[in-house]
Amino acid sequence: MEKANIGIQESDRKSVVQILNALLADEYVLYTKTRNYHWNVTGPQFNDLHKFFQAQYEELDASIDEIAERTRALGDKSVATLAEFVKTARLKESPGDYPSAQVMLANLLADHEAVIRTLRAAADEAEKHNDMGTNDFLIGLMEKHEKMAWMLRAFSA
Repeated sequence: MEKANIGIQESDRKSVVQILNALLADEYVLYTKTRNYHWNVTGPQFNDLHKFFQAQYEELDASIDEIAERTRALGDKSVATLAEFVKTARLKESPGDYPSAQVMLANLLADHEAVIRTLRAAADEAEKHNDMGTNDFLIGLMEKHEKMAWMLRAFSA
């Protein structure tokens, strides 16, 4: 593959790709956790939460694709296997744990807020590496997570 000649030094571009790949792994774990909760939610709010979790995992699925494509636009490869996601992700799963609906909401909220904090730092880091396109992209992604977190808080109230 030919190197991208987009006005960002190679070392800066590689640093931004590392940021994006770590974020991609976190998003994939959050997507999987949200999908798990969609499948396994029970209780009086089942129907509403089942649909709500579906809307959230569909939003996350779109974000996953955008992050991988941003990495490709920078002229590099994105992590793309479950093994890479598990190794790279900062968010954690809880295999075999099927919490109550309220705990599901709290877990997802905590993960979205962790991603928001990561995105704030990542946007600043992208700017330090002279990649304003990724900076803008990450800020937009942060706003999506802020909205999803708000919805989770509202559902939990």
